[in-house]
Amino acid sequence: MSLKKNFNLSGKVYVITGGAGLLGREFVKTIVENKGTAIIADKNEALGLKVKKRISKEFNSSKVDFVKIDINSKNKLNNIIEYLDKKYGRIDALINNAYPKNKNYGKSFFDIEYKDFVQNLEMHLGGYFLTSQKFSKYFKKQGYGNIINICSIYGTIVPRFGLYDENFLPTPIEYIVIKSGIIHLTKYMAKFFQGMNIRVNSISPGGIYDKQPENFVQKYKKLSINKGMLNANDLNGSLLFLLSDMSKYLNGQNIIVDDGFSL
Repeated sequence: MSLKKNFNLSGKVYVITGGAGLLGREFVKTIVENKGTAIIADKNEALGLKVKKRISKEFNSSKVDFVKIDINSKNKLNNIIEYLDKKYGRIDALINNAYPKNKNYGKSFFDIEYKDFVQNLEMHLGGYFLTSQKFSKYFKKQGYGNIINICSIYGTIVPRFGLYDENFLPTPIEYIVIKSGIIHLTKYMAKFFQGMNIRVNSISPGGIYDKQPENFVQKYKKLSINKGMLNANDLNGSLLFLLSDMSKYLNGQNIIVDDGFSL
């Protein structure tokens, strides 16, 4: 079987939570470009529909859909799964990519209120758990499935605090705890689903460029091997690999894409 055929996603349906965001949009494009159907699952309906229209036009494709999602709502997740099953007759993979947070997220360690810390864990880590639980029940009944969790290198290492200054705070402690939790959730699920034909893996990117201060970008690059910060589309190859048959024996793994920053 040719490599090109192995990476062909034709006839398959993929759900991307946070599909209208910085990374999500790139994941949608990669799926559509490789002949799969991409479901933009996002809480922001206006943005989600705008992204759907833009990508459909860019690729001249009807294989882009949108569903409004709340990864912390059991009923809404059940309704979405039922809707997609009726419309497409299958769901091949879930990409957990949403990034929910409350209005007080991102404060310095000494300034975080306990209730905000707990709420952010519930929204993000709890949301990934709940979404995975609901979709994996569907996958078990279907007879196969694939879950890909988007994590972070800061789920495996602590921040390089020397990168930051008083005007640009370090990655919040909530994020560190959440992403490390998701990596272990990935491993737990992969093992728990033994015999169910459901794969679970994660991708942990390094810093994604999103208009950070130039001095930060340059300091970050010095701690990397070649390039420094990633562009949003630099995860597309890893995603396509995990979605395709080329990775059918990869399970419970965390793929780090960071230009050596975490070494």
